[in-house]
Amino acid sequence: VRLVESGGGLVQPGGSLRLSCAASGFTFSNYHMSWYRQAPGKERELVAAITAAGGSTNYADSVKGRFTISRDNAKNTVYLQMNSLKPEDTAVYYCIRSSSSGALRIGSWGQGTQVTVSS
Repeated sequence: VRLVESGGGLVQPGGSLRLSCAASGFTFSNYHMSWYRQAPGKERELVAAITAAGGSTNYADSVKGRFTISRDNAKNTVYLQMNSLKPEDTAVYYCIRSSSSGALRIGSWGQGTQVTVSS
């Protein structure tokens, strides 16, 4: 199993980024997927989850209306579109297999991608 996150970077408040997570080593379309993040000195927290077929999503209250999770099962990739970014969104972002709600994680983390929101 391999999960490779990409797309992070430095962005000004109010800006946008699109994260990608390329998956391999398992049947991607059989698994629900989630994005988590971990800010310095804080615990890792759920950001968003999407069901295996992409028909249902779940978001943390802090990102509702700003972030959108999606997936392309033909490309074995899950995405996180992040708009109206705030400094408090600064964190390392990780994708992982999960339960449909994202509350339960399955397997190991990837290396993550750093998102820094700062002027």
